[in-house]
Amino acid sequence: MAKGRRPPGGMPGGMPGGMDLGAIMKQAQKMQADMAAAQEELKDEVVDASAGGGMVKVKVRGDLEVQEIMIDPDAVDPEDVEMLQDMVLAAVNEGIRAAQERAEAKMGGIAGGGMGDLGLPGM
Repeated sequence: MAKGRRPPGGMPGGMPGGMDLGAIMKQAQKMQADMAAAQEELKDEVVDASAGGGMVKVKVRGDLEVQEIMIDPDAVDPEDVEMLQDMVLAAVNEGIRAAQERAEAKMGGIAGGGMGDLGLPGM
């Protein structure tokens, strides 16, 4: 590089606006650690969901593992097994949806403040 010429970006080190690459890396590492901690916390959080007026209930952990399925004995009709299957399916799907929503809320708080704080567009 010729003497007196600046690298692309116009700043020493090539970072536009004089951003500190070390600070960016440190922020990224902190964000990664915060997300890992949040994922661990989600394993301990449980959401409840039900279907059929509470005849079928499920508990789903924040990491989307179904913990428990409870079926009211009155929901068991040998003549209509399909209805019970539909209720179980509906309750499990609702539990997974609720657990995903909780995870997105927790993780979004971490990612929402992350790299954008450093003035990087689109991050």
